[in-house]
Amino acid sequence: MSPQLLFWVPAALRLCLVLIGAAVVAWLFGPIAGLAAGFLCAIVLILVQLNYLYLLSGWLDRPDSEKLPDGWGAWTDIFSRLYKLRRDDERNRAELSEWLARFRQAMSLLPDGVAIMDDVLFLEWCNPAAERHLGLNNSRDKGMRVTNLIRSPDFIDYIILGRYEQPLTLSLRDRKLIVQIIPFENRRQILVTHDATESERIEMMRRDFIANASHELRTPLTVINGFLEIAYSQPDLAQETRMGHLKLMIEQGERMQNLVEDMLTLTRLESIDYPLRAESVNVHNLLEQILQEARALSGGRHTISLLVDGPDVQGSSDELRSAFSNLVSNAVRYTPEGGHIDIAWKNGETGPEFSVRDDGIGISAEHIARLTERFYRVDKSRSRETQGTGLGLAIVKHVLLRHGAVLAIESEPEQGSTFTVRFNSPSFS
Repeated sequence: MSPQLLFWVPAALRLCLVLIGAAVVAWLFGPIAGLAAGFLCAIVLILVQLNYLYLLSGWLDRPDSEKLPDGWGAWTDIFSRLYKLRRDDERNRAELSEWLARFRQAMSLLPDGVAIMDDVLFLEWCNPAAERHLGLNNSRDKGMRVTNLIRSPDFIDYIILGRYEQPLTLSLRDRKLIVQIIPFENRRQILVTHDATESERIEMMRRDFIANASHELRTPLTVINGFLEIAYSQPDLAQETRMGHLKLMIEQGERMQNLVEDMLTLTRLESIDYPLRAESVNVHNLLEQILQEARALSGGRHTISLLVDGPDVQGSSDELRSAFSNLVSNAVRYTPEGGHIDIAWKNGETGPEFSVRDDGIGISAEHIARLTERFYRVDKSRSRETQGTGLGLAIVKHVLLRHGAVLAIESEPEQGSTFTVRFNSPSFS
């Protein structure tokens, strides 16, 4: 039965009852009394209906399922249906709000920027990544035209041409962004941004690494091939000259071998398939061995001291040995004859610290931030003299990353340098 019938059938029955009642009163007390009784009952029924209509009108202004009035007669069923509809609507609204909150939370965690615009490019919403990439502010810029917020000629041209099937590479706010507009529904568009700055930097590092490695290998190969050609073309070469050539070829071969070994070490340290295998490291014995190697490398040209006043640690003994040895050997190579090198292992503010201090040639401030880059050299000619591969400090950086440590460098030209390794991980406290 339709709601209209549910309302009008009981109303018709009540009207019939009023007429019957009025007829009975007229039969008992006369027609005037019957007419008055019927009129009075009709007024009461009309007032009751008007009251319920007034309550319904007030509820419709502020629909709340908890404040829906109770009904009488047909109004009971009407208010019951309205209560059910309102409860369903509130439930749907709660579910929609929950899904919207989840959507915004998911969008806020995306590394890529997402901005929703209408058909005339007015900003409706953007996630935090889009705010960082494009310099937007969701609360401040909402309702403003995106082309007025992103002042880039390339971006404006991209919008005007409307060729959205291809992304746009954009340099903005010192970042390299890949931007693309995706049509969404009939009157909305999605602006997606991807920060490619880090990928570009890694790609550039890869190209530089290949170029530098090729350059480093070319020199010793040229020397070896040159001497081999001389030996082949001049079989009667003097023994002394031949021995000198062989000595240089051995040195260049060792240089290539060291370079390849350092490259393999770096590759292994960066590989996710090569996890850190922690063990208890006897730092005192480790540093004693490094001290003996440093003195052998120095050949008595430096004064080298060792202070051990710290605990043993958990980590890879081979990796820590490689990192510490690189720092000590660098100090020996870049400290003039008669200089002092102090090696120390002690407790610091955040945990154990390893430091190497020398009074050597020192490093200018502009070079310090780049010292751990692969093949970066402050003085290339001096590096070749010291037989360095240019990968030592890069290896140190990756070893320390795997051990939860950081490298601090303090240096001044002609005043010496101090390299300090600070362990911050709880495993080293």
